[in-house]
Amino acid sequence: MARSSTALHGQLLDSALRLFAQHGFRGTSLQTIASDAGCSKASLLYHFSSKEAILTELLTPVGREAAELDARLTDLDGTDAAVTAVTGFVDVALRFRRELKVLFDTLPESRPMAVSGIEGIDDRLVDALAGRSPDPRQRVAAYMALGGMFVTSAADLHVNEELLREEMIRSALRTLGRGSD
Repeated sequence: MARSSTALHGQLLDSALRLFAQHGFRGTSLQTIASDAGCSKASLLYHFSSKEAILTELLTPVGREAAELDARLTDLDGTDAAVTAVTGFVDVALRFRRELKVLFDTLPESRPMAVSGIEGIDDRLVDALAGRSPDPRQRVAAYMALGGMFVTSAADLHVNEELLREEMIRSALRTLGRGSD
């Protein structure tokens, strides 16, 4: 039985995400994606005009959730902003681990084309992680926490997901000077 166009579209995205995560964006060809999905390159090109279009569609949900987190942080400051930023970012990062791995591996060339609509979110997230403080020590800690959460979520760790979430949050809050041990 032939697959529906919607099913093939989803299979192409699944194949592309897995292959991008394994071999990198540049190391994966359209032909490889099509073969993995069990279709021709022409069928793939019917659904997506380019690898960049596939990447953009894969990263759109990440951008949407990041924008939602950004909106939740708008009116918060101090510890409320920091804790909400940490827990929100960890949850998004763990939900989209493979996507973030692909994004991390393809920076800087993928960022402008793939995650539109969230320009400047990294600066706003750092500001929230710092509790809106202008203190340079808080800003450095915020960058360290953000980088640590990003890299850890993209790593191939063999750790129980619940434990990973708990430790990422605890470690990030400790880095920010807002944790208790």
